[in-house]
Amino acid sequence: MNISNYYWYFSGVLTPKFCDDVIAYANQQKEVMARTGGYGDKKLNKEEVKNLQRKRKSDLVWLNDTWIYKELHPYVHMANKNAGWNFDWERSESCQFTKYKLNQYYDWHCDSWDKPYDKPNTPDHGKIRKLSMTCQLTDGSEYKGGELEFDFRNYDPHMRDESKHRIQCKEILPKGSIIVFPSFVWHRV
Repeated sequence: MNISNYYWYFSGVLTPKFCDDVIAYANQQKEVMARTGGYGDKKLNKEEVKNLQRKRKSDLVWLNDTWIYKELHPYVHMANKNAGWNFDWERSESCQFTKYKLNQYYDWHCDSWDKPYDKPNTPDHGKIRKLSMTCQLTDGSEYKGGELEFDFRNYDPHMRDESKHRIQCKEILPKGSIIVFPSFVWHRV
């Protein structure tokens, strides 16, 4: 898909109190090893964990709370409109509160799948993930690494220009910043 805006951001729009409240709340919840879509919820053996951690090594907490969505959804709607994507978007999946410790990462990936979810009797059944968002809950000056990078892979290979197609998204380093992007855009942390 050709688009003119690969992401849309809002710098420092969430209050420090909201960011701190989300962190405190998430730190009280059960933490799990982060997985990619191909591994599902099954118990993994050592080889499967090793394969998974080639792409993603971090921990996360799943959040699905109205008070969080109430703050975030207006920005998703605004970005969808302002960026000109105009996707038919009605709801969010559970949020991933991801914890990156020293030397942890999430390598190149996109968040969408090539076919709709097959989850009968759930709100996700028959849906496709269209928009992704990242919220900066801490200030970028508080840690090293962890930058969100994009690789805009919608180009002819002979025209690849790293300065245009692969970028670090420094616009969201201030605490309380949000970035929204189509889920098919390749990115990593």
